[in-house]
Amino acid sequence: MTADPTPHPQARDAKILTLIGFGHFLSHFYMLCLPPLFLTWRAEFDVSYAELGLSFALMSAVTAALQTPVGFLVDRHGARPYLVGGVVLMGLCIAAMALAPNYWVILGLAVLSGVGNSVIHPADYAILGASIDKSRIGRAFALHTFSGNLGFAFAPPVVAGLLYVMDWRPMLAMLGLLSIPVALAILWQSRILADHTQRKAREAGPTGRELLLSRPILLFFGFFLLTAMAGSIIQAFSITVLGKLWGTPVAVASLALTGYMAGATGGTLIGGWFADRSKKHFAFIVSLSLVSATLLMVLGLVPMPEVLIPIVATLAGITLGSSRTPRDVMLKDAIPPGQMGKVFGFVSSGLPLGGAITPAPVGWLIDLGLAQVVLPLAALLLLASLLCMGTAAGAARAERAARQAAVPAE
Repeated sequence: MTADPTPHPQARDAKILTLIGFGHFLSHFYMLCLPPLFLTWRAEFDVSYAELGLSFALMSAVTAALQTPVGFLVDRHGARPYLVGGVVLMGLCIAAMALAPNYWVILGLAVLSGVGNSVIHPADYAILGASIDKSRIGRAFALHTFSGNLGFAFAPPVVAGLLYVMDWRPMLAMLGLLSIPVALAILWQSRILADHTQRKAREAGPTGRELLLSRPILLFFGFFLLTAMAGSIIQAFSITVLGKLWGTPVAVASLALTGYMAGATGGTLIGGWFADRSKKHFAFIVSLSLVSATLLMVLGLVPMPEVLIPIVATLAGITLGSSRTPRDVMLKDAIPPGQMGKVFGFVSSGLPLGGAITPAPVGWLIDLGLAQVVLPLAALLLLASLLCMGTAAGAARAERAARQAAVPAE
């Protein structure tokens, strides 16, 4: 089944992006709506900070672990029912926390919300890849990433602000139930969401396990993993490192991190615009990643006036963020028809994994008095990711050529 024909394909694409974008926004919003409640929960349930952190960790871990198996289901049965179910499940679990009699119920609901959240990436990319016109796929991927980043950005201030005017229980119920109208809108407009499942094409290609363990897909996974590791270092420790290295005031260092995050979010839109206007995606990724790595090296090794630190950090974020959408388009081009869900589910699981494995060892380096190596380490991880990307791109071209040569002429 394909999307309904329409005399206005741009208007159809805009509707698709709005539906998918709201679901992606809620996915990221729900991930970060719990930490602002930790102080309240600690007082109400008499739990430790370690136990509080477990709720966020479990939600993230379940999301990462289930993305690949959910991707197999999406490829076999189609993305739309799983997307609707995932949005409803993650929202209702957040709403149900309002009724939790103890913290252990909240932990169980966090796990179930992670199950719903695991659907979002494989289903979203499968629908976008099949529904959006190829001439606008770069901007579509960019807006998808942008909407998710907005969810991350909005969650802490919205939750903190609502806590001033209402109790946490009705607040969570209200926020969780926002998923219902979003799911109903996706269901109502599902006729314009193309079902990417293509049984004939899928049967002609490699099996799912063979595809995920193929050289190009594993290298793409490595690229996503390494870039996520670099990003997590900056997000978790840039304020601490700048203070230890140069005595940068917390306000200035915080402004630098905010500039980096805002630049990375806005940069995805720049990358989407470029991805639709040029085929030189690899050169674009390499050049911008090199610039970003250089700027991170400068922040970690070169003393500079305080006024320049936020500017350099913002430029590092813009250049790195701009490389993300061409990265996604390159991955899409390497995927055989009918396999989008499982591949994007598998590869994008490298993002939360990279964010999870980096903070502890980097914190250990800082404890050892080696703060000066932290930002250069992030830069080196970016450079290592380019090796994965370059090798993946070459291997994907070779495998694509081999598949095309194996197709018999009709």
